[in-house]
Amino acid sequence: MVGLFAGIGGLELGLSEHGWRTELLCEIDPGAQAVLRNRFADVPLHSDVTRLRALPADTELVAAGFPCQDLSQAGKTAGITGARSGLVDEVFRLVKRKRGPRWLLIENVPFMLQLGRGAAMRHITDALEDLGYTWAYRVVDARAFGLPQRRQRVLMLASRTEDPREILFAEDAPPEVVIDDGAHPCGFYWTEGIRGLGWAVNAVPTLKGGSTIGIASPPAVRLPSGEIVTPGITDAERLQGFDPDWTAPATDALGVRQGHRWKLVGNAVSVRMASWVGNRLADPTPYVATNESLLLPGQRWPTAAWGRDRVSYRVPMSTWPVQAPYEDLAGFLDETRLLSARATAGFLRRTQQGNLRFPPGFLTDVENHLDRMGGYPEVAA
Repeated sequence: MVGLFAGIGGLELGLSEHGWRTELLCEIDPGAQAVLRNRFADVPLHSDVTRLRALPADTELVAAGFPCQDLSQAGKTAGITGARSGLVDEVFRLVKRKRGPRWLLIENVPFMLQLGRGAAMRHITDALEDLGYTWAYRVVDARAFGLPQRRQRVLMLASRTEDPREILFAEDAPPEVVIDDGAHPCGFYWTEGIRGLGWAVNAVPTLKGGSTIGIASPPAVRLPSGEIVTPGITDAERLQGFDPDWTAPATDALGVRQGHRWKLVGNAVSVRMASWVGNRLADPTPYVATNESLLLPGQRWPTAAWGRDRVSYRVPMSTWPVQAPYEDLAGFLDETRLLSARATAGFLRRTQQGNLRFPPGFLTDVENHLDRMGGYPEVAA
């Protein structure tokens, strides 16, 4: 396999658990490059996908978690033709030149399904079909694999010779519903509070990449005791399925701040999500179409769909392909620290500026936490 836009190697690491051997990596971020050089020491690493001339001759799978900055709600939403996300066309260029990989695996944020009223997805599916691929995609939640992070991503699999439906649609499980009864820790973003919160029961909300200059943006967690804590970077790595300190080599790169590790983790592909794909590739299941319906041009892209030759079908699938044993957030975090008085006070001020509704007792817990942390910080005159 080949990993394009490899980040810190989440797709490659997960697929390797099922026999896939990485022959080439491509990644432009200096911190991510340092991680890849350390963790995939024997694999050739290229820095610029636009200058990569060809894929290795024996490539069977191309994995590409292409940049999502122009696709995400948190980003510029410039679309598939944006300067960063438009790089997905480089994947098609390389695959066209190679004319051989059995599989193409693409990962990105669910907002790509909505962007431009579906234009981003249509651009990708049209390009795949022009290259002779049958494609399928499914929105998948990391919680399905036991990780206490509410993180949904689009997994798209395409092939010229195989049926991707036998991989992505072979399993389906009912999502686990956890009642917010105060007995579970709940994750939220203390940097929000006016228009959003990211509230997640017994999970953290989707980990973010943080700022472009390396300022970390970790979530917070309200514990049943009322304390407000934030996870550390090794907790974040584990929430993505990596070993603790997987991104530690990033700080060896010149000019890379410690906080940049949060960006690398926030932009990464969950290892367990990739491992599930690897497991399915090793054991495809004959697909029987049930309750499919024609997806007409202009209709919203659903949670799961497949298509070829300009004909697409929606497939009734949940975002939980499996229901792995869940790791409760209360016992998962190992590196927490109390949310500071300054951060807590800033969050409370923002909640007073908007009209958001908050879970019962939540703001009282935040106010009590601020009191325990010494109250509102003094502002210098």
